[in-house]
Amino acid sequence: MSLKISLCAEGDGEVIYNNFNCKPIKQGVLIRNKKNTVTIYYHIISQNKLVMKLNRFLSVAIILLAATSVFALNKKNKKTEIPQRVINVDYSAEKGAMNTMFKQCVGAGRANEGLRADWQQQLAFVKKECDFKYIRMHGLLTDDMAVYSEDGKGNPQYNYMYIDALYDYLLSIGVKPFVELGFMPNALASGHQTIFWWKGNVTPPKDYKKWEDFIRNLTQHFTERYGVNEVKTWYFEVWNEPNLSPGFWTGTQADYFKLYQYSAKAIKSVNSDYKVGGPGTAGAAWESEMIDFCDKNNVPIDFISTHSYGVQQGFLDEYGNSGTVLSKDSMAVSGDVLQSRKEIAASSKPNLELHYTEWSSSYTPADPVHDSYHEAAYILDKIKQSGSAVNSMSYWVFTDIFEEPGPRFTPFHGGFGLLTIQGIPKSAFYAYQFMNKLGKTELKNTDTRSWATKTENGGIQLLLWNFTNTLPDSVNNQTYYVKDLPSKSKGKVKVSISHVPAGMYTLEIYKVGYRVNDAYTQYVDMGKPKQLNKQQVEELKKDNNGSPIATETIEVKGNTTFSKELDIRENDVFLVSLIKK
Repeated sequence: MSLKISLCAEGDGEVIYNNFNCKPIKQGVLIRNKKNTVTIYYHIISQNKLVMKLNRFLSVAIILLAATSVFALNKKNKKTEIPQRVINVDYSAEKGAMNTMFKQCVGAGRANEGLRADWQQQLAFVKKECDFKYIRMHGLLTDDMAVYSEDGKGNPQYNYMYIDALYDYLLSIGVKPFVELGFMPNALASGHQTIFWWKGNVTPPKDYKKWEDFIRNLTQHFTERYGVNEVKTWYFEVWNEPNLSPGFWTGTQADYFKLYQYSAKAIKSVNSDYKVGGPGTAGAAWESEMIDFCDKNNVPIDFISTHSYGVQQGFLDEYGNSGTVLSKDSMAVSGDVLQSRKEIAASSKPNLELHYTEWSSSYTPADPVHDSYHEAAYILDKIKQSGSAVNSMSYWVFTDIFEEPGPRFTPFHGGFGLLTIQGIPKSAFYAYQFMNKLGKTELKNTDTRSWATKTENGGIQLLLWNFTNTLPDSVNNQTYYVKDLPSKSKGKVKVSISHVPAGMYTLEIYKVGYRVNDAYTQYVDMGKPKQLNKQQVEELKKDNNGSPIATETIEVKGNTTFSKELDIRENDVFLVSLIKK
């Protein structure tokens, strides 16, 4: 706060000193306080007493400055005081089993990238820390996987060596495939339109019967290699975002439904218990139409799949040129999820599973919001809001080894990944790692931005966050999230857990936020080098390794409440963990 003091002095009817437009006064001092300005009008009897009176004025001014500053400061503090957030949890009040839909599936770019050693190493790390159950990717049937060709007479030739190598690895680390059937092998395609640097063909098949035979043969191969019981646990999703035309599909909606019908028939002919669904659309589209088509034509369907991203404009911007804008809608993404569930519930097949097989804050792999510390709180907010309405929400994607627009050449380029190309964990990664640390039993909790859980061995976990969309109006993500963005205080959070069993505990507190597990801001400090050397990569990994920010041993006595107060800032994430000794 700054304070200005002005002097107006008059003597014998004549203005002697004036830095304001003074009105005549008869005697004494008049004080006016307006917008941190104190104006003092001082009547001076004669000019020869001016110096004495000015000296006296200075003494008065100092006193007034001190008093007014305190008044103004108190007034300011009163206005900006932030109410304390209180999270009250009762250890004995159980809500039920913790919903773990958040780790049911994660995305990856394309199947061929899964043959890379660094991709596989990163997936193993993410599996260990976040425990994703399924993985979904594009391009399983594209020519770089060498699955389909035809001889000189037009007879199909099948080859699954690359798929086998990929799926064998996935299953070896406990990850199941969420099988996306796409894109079209060139030898089976009706046209030449492709998408992305790696040229996935997006045209309908030239012969739907050949497509059906191909999908049946592939499904039979999976059955022979991995067994019926294993394949029963998989999901078969037909195509990706066919409502984006041009883009991922050159045909009509009717053409897609025909593709789905032939695909479902092929899969179910191998085993009627195998799960097939779609439409895998962008923006939660075609859901009701899909169900109606299947109902009217007696086509099997086991789940609805679709996608949603939290930006305000457009779709399919692989280069980030459109200038994406994080939506101001507090129910972005999650609102789509809840609406999808409503549409299914109102349909002729109200019990279908719902899988969001892609979701993120932005649909382009050139959006710096993905790298920002803001992303961790965003992820938690959307998953909490979506709740039990969805069976899985597959974050798009687990790694920046992702080449839709071609190989990327800078370490932080706004890629979708939880990890950078070099395997540096972004803040987003820790949202999933922290959720994976939660116990199996959820406790009742009225706070909308936290989960409280407990484990069978008496441990307690509380994951809490603040999400604040700080993006200024008329500014896009590509301009804003590339900066060093200090976070403002959001006051304090008081955590109270009653009826905690008496005993000794190890208290661990984990955090993500500005300059805490915030590799991108540290990268900004480095001057944003276009290439990172080995030492810089190791430094970023070491300084952002997710270790606790505080650890202590505490004793909880009988009939007492465990309490902890935390200072929280915009987009901070905290995990408070009590480990029973």
